[in-house]
Amino acid sequence: MKGHIRERSPGHWAIVIDVRDSQTGKRKRRWHSFQGTKREAQIQRAKLIAELQNGNAVDPSRITVAEFLDRFERDWVAPNTTPRTAERYADSLNHIRQAMGGAKLQAVKPDRVAALYAGLAREGLAPATIKHLHVVVRCAFKQAQAWGLLAKNPTDGIKAPKVESEEVKVLEPDEAQALLKRLEGKPLHLLALLALGTGARRGELLALRWRDVDLDGATIRIEQALEQTAAGIRIKPPKTKRGRRPIAINSHLCEVLRAHWARQQEQRLAFGLGKAPADATVLAAVDGKPLSPDTVSKQWERSMDAIGRGEITLHSLRHTHASMLIAKGMDILTISRRLGHAKPAVTLNVYGHLIAGTDKEAAQIVEKAFGR
Repeated sequence: MKGHIRERSPGHWAIVIDVRDSQTGKRKRRWHSFQGTKREAQIQRAKLIAELQNGNAVDPSRITVAEFLDRFERDWVAPNTTPRTAERYADSLNHIRQAMGGAKLQAVKPDRVAALYAGLAREGLAPATIKHLHVVVRCAFKQAQAWGLLAKNPTDGIKAPKVESEEVKVLEPDEAQALLKRLEGKPLHLLALLALGTGARRGELLALRWRDVDLDGATIRIEQALEQTAAGIRIKPPKTKRGRRPIAINSHLCEVLRAHWARQQEQRLAFGLGKAPADATVLAAVDGKPLSPDTVSKQWERSMDAIGRGEITLHSLRHTHASMLIAKGMDILTISRRLGHAKPAVTLNVYGHLIAGTDKEAAQIVEKAFGR
């Protein structure tokens, strides 16, 4: 059995395998697409030949969409995503299975993918959900190309539906103070104070341990985050590589945390749990266990609805923190590091519209620097 490779374009190869039909005895060629280096294409050719010789090869032209998606979930989604993300992928992939699972993978054309999106839209699926579905479908078919199962990605040229970004409520300083006043003495008060005072994400704050708090140095460290999955709560690294970060806190927040520590110890002793270990979370349930992210969000929604401020989400507090820093003229690099963004460009993209300044002011600055 022989085979060779042909370069179709830089980094894209056609692997051609000569095989003999077991029934007719005639020779025929099998074509496989591959993306990578020449050396990687040669290795893939050797693997395909070995599979054919051992009788383990599957003809790409016979693979159905459902069969491919099973493999995609097992061999790509599971090892490359978090459990929460894997659940979101699974939801999207189920839409594809229902619509075209029985079709041959290589028979899927762009018009069929577009029809899938249009049909889901008519059924009332939210544009944001269809957009996420498009991302997943595109990723899956791209992997099919890399595995040599598709020559061309049928999602190329297809645009996901436009999604109007929802404007997150940003509180004015007096609104933030009024909110904290309304929550004083209630379980959500410390969470709101931490979110407004640090700009940290919900999962990061719920995963904050006492070992991450330095009250003498007026600093907390974000080292991990909580994630809600179907299997329960799990601890994961922060959202980005820059997510592990120190955040300076003000003296008032330090005082509140000291008082909270004392109350938490009294409560633990009353329940016979003993002194809280260093790994105990700052925001904990009565039994000392971490709080459920989903449960906290639902409690927050009910609390805001009760005071007639349903537009204020937990994420609003993070945005409020960032907007207050911008309003006081803090530089974007510092704000980006404080928020744990991957790059300052992300911060600018999210909050750039809040930065004051005009082109005329720029001209005046240049004139002052260089004169007339």
